[in-house]
Amino acid sequence: MNIKRIHITGASGSGTTTLGKVLAERYNYHHLDTDTYFWLPTELPFQEIRNIYERQQLLKNDMLKYENWVSSGSLCEWGDFAIEYFDLVVFLFVQQEVRIQRLFEREKIRCPESFIEGTVRAKQFNEFIDWAKRYDNGGMEVRSLYMHKQWLQKLDCPVLKIEVEVTVEESVRRVDEFLKKC
Repeated sequence: MNIKRIHITGASGSGTTTLGKVLAERYNYHHLDTDTYFWLPTELPFQEIRNIYERQQLLKNDMLKYENWVSSGSLCEWGDFAIEYFDLVVFLFVQQEVRIQRLFEREKIRCPESFIEGTVRAKQFNEFIDWAKRYDNGGMEVRSLYMHKQWLQKLDCPVLKIEVEVTVEESVRRVDEFLKKC
């Protein structure tokens, strides 16, 4: 396989991290989750955004450190420097209802306090869900389908679009088939 650097992107809840982890394990690649670079490590995750220069340097260092990797998440607006490293980009799109349900299920495991009315965490989670719901119809002011489509047009590498809800296994099969053709 001559594809050594794969980036997986899509909306929150579309399965980018899940697919990234599975592909990294399958191909014995390193997994680079863009959230690790975007957010500072805090007791409750996703609270403080890392300085843009620092996150870019950390991600670039890891992309150069490893010969084979799968990165997952969104790099729109801060990660254009990484475009030159991609051998393949996989774009995932699933319907809003599915994504939002996945986000609720993930949050129940990650932080049950998010469902206790009146807590700070519940307020933050509700704001996050409102933000995530803007993906389908938002413009360049928010991470959106429109923004992702504009970003995908900048790429010189092949792009595999998986734009229907499928299992992780089916997504892996589609990536495998694509890679066999390369």
